[in-house]
Amino acid sequence: MAFKIVWTLCSREDLRDLATFIAKDNPPAALKLGELIFDRVNTLEKFPEIGRIVPECGQPHIREIVVKPYRIVYRFRKREKLVEILRVWHGARGEPEI
Repeated sequence: MAFKIVWTLCSREDLRDLATFIAKDNPPAALKLGELIFDRVNTLEKFPEIGRIVPECGQPHIREIVVKPYRIVYRFRKREKLVEILRVWHGARGEPEI
């Protein structure tokens, strides 16, 4: 059975903000990046442990996948079959607030 993916309010706002910023100069690039992020996130339905453990947290259930230069930080819960997308964070912004 596939894991359910849930986007938190912070992650939705992060994605909206980055897409809006990029779209000001290059709408096709914003669309392409959004599609790429959704494609990568959708792989978590079947492979929730594919990401690396977030170094700043050191907790095995808090992981990230990277779509350069963005870090997609998520938490997975095996028992509940749930993946929560916590942040979509630009790597140059330093450590994401989780």
